[in-house]
Amino acid sequence: MIRKLFSFKGGVHPPQNKHISTQQPIQAATLAKELVLPLHQHIGESAVPIVAVGDQVLKGQKIARAEGYVCASVHASSSGTVVAIEERPIPHPSGFSAICIVIKTDGEDRWIEPTPEALPYTEMPVSHLRNLIRTSGIVGLGGAGFPSYIKLNPAGVNIDTLILNGVECEPYISCDDMLMRERPEQIIAGAKIMRHALQAKQVLIAIEDNKPEAYATLVKACANEDFEVIQVPTLYPQGGEKQLIKVLTNKEVPSNGLPVQIGIVVHNVATAAAIHNAINLGKTLVSRIVTITGDGVAKPCNLDVPFGTPMRHLLDQCGGLRNDVDRIVMGGPMMGFAMHSIDIPVVKTSNCILAATKANVTPPSDIMPCIRCGACADVCPVALLPQQLQWFARAKEFDRAQEYNLFDCIECGCCSYVCPSNIPLVHFYRYAKTEIWAQEREKEKADQARQRHEFRQSRIEREAVEKAARLAKKKAAAQGDNAKKKAIQAAMARAKTKKFDPGNAPKNTDNLSESQQQQVNKADEMRAKAEQIAASRRAQAQAAMTEKTVKTNSDRPAAKKDEKK
Repeated sequence: MIRKLFSFKGGVHPPQNKHISTQQPIQAATLAKELVLPLHQHIGESAVPIVAVGDQVLKGQKIARAEGYVCASVHASSSGTVVAIEERPIPHPSGFSAICIVIKTDGEDRWIEPTPEALPYTEMPVSHLRNLIRTSGIVGLGGAGFPSYIKLNPAGVNIDTLILNGVECEPYISCDDMLMRERPEQIIAGAKIMRHALQAKQVLIAIEDNKPEAYATLVKACANEDFEVIQVPTLYPQGGEKQLIKVLTNKEVPSNGLPVQIGIVVHNVATAAAIHNAINLGKTLVSRIVTITGDGVAKPCNLDVPFGTPMRHLLDQCGGLRNDVDRIVMGGPMMGFAMHSIDIPVVKTSNCILAATKANVTPPSDIMPCIRCGACADVCPVALLPQQLQWFARAKEFDRAQEYNLFDCIECGCCSYVCPSNIPLVHFYRYAKTEIWAQEREKEKADQARQRHEFRQSRIEREAVEKAARLAKKKAAAQGDNAKKKAIQAAMARAKTKKFDPGNAPKNTDNLSESQQQQVNKADEMRAKAEQIAASRRAQAQAAMTEKTVKTNSDRPAAKKDEKK
C-alpha cells in the first residue's frame, strides 16, 4: 500500500551538495589530547559537575548530573584526567563562554564497566526506562538538543504515531544519511524501544527521495517489522517536525502547541540509534556522527566524533583547510551559524562542520530597504508574515511580534534565502525572541523578589502579633503573682495580729483530762524554752554589735594622729 502524501505551504529548493561527504564510509575520529565538555549541550538547564580537578575518569562515566526537569547528564567521552572545570568558549552565535569540564586524555579510551539491566526493556516499568534514557544523557540529535526522555513521556495522551525523522533536508549535511546506510539495525532497535515507551500504534520512518541508498537499506532492515518506510519529495524545510507531520498525516500542530497534543511524537533517526546503544548495550551518549564538508576542507567525510573534540582537530584529520575558506559554520548554510574560532568543541547538537568558501554560502552583502515583494511570506513554511515580524523586531515592539506568532517561527531561513534586499530576517527574529526571554526572566526575578518581600513583611507582622500576645500573657501572669503575694502577706499579717492579741486566750481548756493537760504543759514549756533561746541569741547579737561599734569609735582618733604624724 502506497501512503498518500500531502504538502505544506512554502519551502525552497537550495542546492543540496550532499554528495561531497558521502563518498567514504563513516570513520572514527582520532582521539584529541584534550576534550572540552560544556555542561550545557542541550535545551534547558545546565548539568551540575560531580567530579573535581585531578579525578581520573573512564569513557562513559557520568561527570555531570542532570538537575531540573529539562536537563540531561554529561559523560566523559574518553578516559583521562580532569584538569580544569572552568569557562571556555562554546558553540554559540554570540561566541559565549560557559562552564566546561576539561579532560586530558590518556590515549587508552577505556570504557567504564557496563552495568546491564536485569530485565529487558519490554519488562521494565516505562518510568524506569525513561529515567535510563535521561541518565544516559540522550538528547535530540537532529540539531535542537531537546532531552529525549521528555518526548517519550506522553503524560496520559494516547500516541497514535511515532515518526522517525530521516529527512535531513539541510544542504551539505549527510550524517543521518550515512547512519541509515551503514547502521540501520541500530535505528530499528531504538525505534522499538521508543514505540514501547510511547505505546504508539504505528511507526513511520521518513526519508527524502535524494537519499535512495538510505531508503533501500531501511526498507530491507524493516522487512520483518511493521514499520513503514516512506520516501517524501525533497523540499526544504521538510525536516521540521510540524512540516513533516503535515506531509505524512495531513494533521497540523496548533500554534504554540506540540505534536503530542495531536497524538504524534517525532524523533530523529540518530536519537533512535543512541537509545538502542544506551538501553540494549549499556553505553551512554559520548559521541555522534558529524559531517565535515564544504569546498574549504581537503577531504570531506563523516566522522564518529567524541564530544569535546576541538573542531580544529577534525579539520586537520580531514586534510586541513584550503586557502580560500571563507568561514567555518556549525550546521548547514540555512540554519547554521559561523564559529568565532575553530578550537570550539563538538557538542551533542553539532551535526555538521561546514568549511565554506564564498561559493558555498552567500557572502554578506549590503542590506537594502524592503521592497514589499512578499517573497518571504510566499516561502514561509509556517504561514507567517516575515516582513511584519521584522518591522516589530526592529522597533522593539515585542508584544506585537508575539501577536503575529513570532514563536511559531522555526528559524529555517527560507525568508532570508529569497529576500532580494538581503535583509537578515532570521537574525531579527532571534533577537526578538532573545529579548522576550530576557524580559520574562527579569519579570520572573522581580516577581520572586516581590513574593520574598511580601513574605518577609507578613512574617514581621506575625512575629509582632505573637510578641504582643506573649507580653500580654506575661503581664497577666505577673499581675496574678502580685495578687497572690498580697493575699499571702495579708494572711501572715492576720496571723501575727491574732498571735499577739491579748484577747486571743486559749479556749476550751477548762475540762482537759490529765494526759491532755500534760501535753499542753509540755508544749508551753517547749514554746517558752524556744522563746528564751531566741531572746538569748538576740541579746548576744546586740552585745556583739555594741562591742564592735565601741571598738570602731575608739580606733578613729589614733588613726587621725597617725595621719598627722
